[in-house]
Amino acid sequence: MRAARTLAVTATAFAALGLAAPLATATNGPSNVQVNPFDVHAGSTITITAKGCGHGGTVTSNAFPGTNLSVNSNGLSSAIARVYNNATPGSYNLAVKCSDNSKVVTHPFRVLAGRGAQGGLGGSLAPTSTEMAVGGSLVAAAALGGGLFIARRRRVSGAGA
Repeated sequence: MRAARTLAVTATAFAALGLAAPLATATNGPSNVQVNPFDVHAGSTITITAKGCGHGGTVTSNAFPGTNLSVNSNGLSSAIARVYNNATPGSYNLAVKCSDNSKVVTHPFRVLAGRGAQGGLGGSLAPTSTEMAVGGSLVAAAALGGGLFIARRRRVSGAGA
């Protein structure tokens, strides 16, 4: 009887250990780090996702200020970082570190040249030669039409007097 009880306790302990193993690996540090988009323009935002950071963590890089990972209901951690406006185009790495683990995982991404403001021309460009020719033609046509109108008006009023 005693051997059967010992065997039952041992089997229960192994079963509990076997069921707890997936939970232990889930908090074994960051894994499956993804970056979206991989190619990001200077001044734009980048989204970082990672698995295995059940209590959040941090993301650091030379291309953007350090930011915190937040955890959603699915256990997936994510962060949104804004790349510096003056970040030099090229390849960079980011580092993901969980709050409850010392393991650090890196992931590459690429910074592209900034696109600048899309604010319209606003008088910042000089007129082209085509624009000058069209404008000159319109002024000449207006002057000619105005001159003909005044000359014809004089004739009509001078003949009737």
